[in-house]
Amino acid sequence: MIFRAARHTNDLKPLIEFYTSILGLEVLGSFKNHDNYDGVFLGKQDQNWHLEFTTSLSKVNHKFDVDDILVFYPEQIIEYDKVLERIALNGIEKVIPENPYWRNNGIMIKDPDGYSIVIGKQKIK
Repeated sequence: MIFRAARHTNDLKPLIEFYTSILGLEVLGSFKNHDNYDGVFLGKQDQNWHLEFTTSLSKVNHKFDVDDILVFYPEQIIEYDKVLERIALNGIEKVIPENPYWRNNGIMIKDPDGYSIVIGKQKIK
């Protein structure tokens, strides 16, 4: 089974920059003016998942809950350290998670839309 998480946004550019430059994801594909939608697929090559972000003339008004999060597990400590370094270099503020599990097992930041992202450390080899 292939998994895609899709979310609408008012501005694709900062999301693409964040997810590629900070989290190290790749642009897997994109589309323009498909039934008045533009979009991008982000992820890692040869994986069975990706994120899709779309934009259109319809404006969004996100209302995220404190426990609405995407969790990324770097597979190696060097990848984890690189993500943390890029977060620091870009002045991205860390957020204290509501859930104590994430306070002890990762770091939380917000993407440009204000959606919570956890970089988990418990799956690292």
